[in-house]
Amino acid sequence: MKIKNLLVVLSLVLICSSIDSFAQGYKIKTIVIDAGHGGRKPGASGSFSTEKNISLKVALKLGEKLKNEMPDIKIIYTRTKDVDVDLYRRAEIANDANADLFISIHCNSMPPGNKGIKGVETLVAGSNRLKEQDAAIRENADIKLEKNYKSKYDGYDPSNPSTFILLSLLKNTFRDKSIKFAKLIQNSYVERDKRFNRGVKEQGVLVLQRCGMPAVLTEVGFISNTEEEKYINSDKGQGEIVDAIFAAIKAYKKNIEVK
Repeated sequence: MKIKNLLVVLSLVLICSSIDSFAQGYKIKTIVIDAGHGGRKPGASGSFSTEKNISLKVALKLGEKLKNEMPDIKIIYTRTKDVDVDLYRRAEIANDANADLFISIHCNSMPPGNKGIKGVETLVAGSNRLKEQDAAIRENADIKLEKNYKSKYDGYDPSNPSTFILLSLLKNTFRDKSIKFAKLIQNSYVERDKRFNRGVKEQGVLVLQRCGMPAVLTEVGFISNTEEEKYINSDKGQGEIVDAIFAAIKAYKKNIEVK
């Protein structure tokens, strides 16, 4: 779908969503959990692990916890095994399901010589400040591995930061809710498990830009940091990450739902 047509469709969706949000009895009914990367797109690599495997394990554990403790909410995964899912398709899955929340799980990384850098950060869609463009381009680089990526993404060029500006218009309506949820995730990481807080950042990450609902991408730790790589691969670490995100969902749900 071309950008101009997508804008028209999303405008109608946003109007309906706004009306629904104020309707009596509004509830969060569907959450999409996105395990970043997968298949031939491994993401970042550490000394003994890859981002795609960690993100999948955390995503599945988060979904299982939600199913057990919030059985009224429908949980949809963008992938449940080591497969390649195009970025546009991840957002499409959420949009087609009329999801109320989109959560993408990722790991952070730094170039060699920066192994001491650690912590958690959560991203929301934004038009990209200049200092943040490199990180967004790195996340978006996966689309170059997709066949006919320029036609799929309406001419989008991941090496051209100016294209972020147009795509960011798709997310403006949900910006506040996305930021609110992202802050809850960050606070949960810090208050529950004393993780180093790298904050909430607005970046032009493509998978978030195309979601027609509040959406976040949470970086659960640095795979390039020796200690954090061990932590995010451990059952204890993954359990704490899942519990922190779940607590944020619970708080967001309580705050956003209309009684």
